[in-house]
Amino acid sequence: MVGNRIVSAPTLSPRSLRHRRRCRSFEFRPSLPPTTYSLRPTPRRLRPPAGSPVSPELIAMAAVELKNQLNAHIASMFAAGFLDKQFQELQMLQDDGSSPGFVSEVVGLFIDDAEKITGLIAGLLDQPVVDFDKVDALVHQLKGSSASVGAQRVKLSCEQFHSYYEAKNRDGCVMALALLRNEFYDSRSKFQTMFQLEQQIEACS
Repeated sequence: MVGNRIVSAPTLSPRSLRHRRRCRSFEFRPSLPPTTYSLRPTPRRLRPPAGSPVSPELIAMAAVELKNQLNAHIASMFAAGFLDKQFQELQMLQDDGSSPGFVSEVVGLFIDDAEKITGLIAGLLDQPVVDFDKVDALVHQLKGSSASVGAQRVKLSCEQFHSYYEAKNRDGCVMALALLRNEFYDSRSKFQTMFQLEQQIEACS
């Protein structure tokens, strides 16, 4: 009521009512993420109990696999020229059973000697006056050491060294020493891989 007049509520036409219902039907409602169902069960990792013993069959299989890897590695060293027949003779001495670990011991001594000898040669070539006779003696010693274990590429590098120290050529000797060291480091890396495989095989026994 306004003053003395009664004001009635506005009437809505049928068209307005339909419009209002349509607007309500489009009222914003937050969407819920669809529920997804997986048909595959979640895989469970089965782990052996802590401290459970490994079966002898698995150990034997691991040993066979390691021996195959070792044989393939040694074969690749022969194919690449790292080894010659002298190494096979060392293996034969070890395989007769009287000298286990013989090859590793002899090759280990060669690696120690080669590191010392190449260091001494480098020191001589660094002197103001190079004593090429001492260089000759050290290279000859390294050649004999490498030949005794069948390290063919190191032995060949020593032979190539000969012409440079015979000509009293310092620069040539420095270059030959760099090549010799590269061959030695490559051979040492191959031998170390061989040692690691042998140790793993021994651990399986």
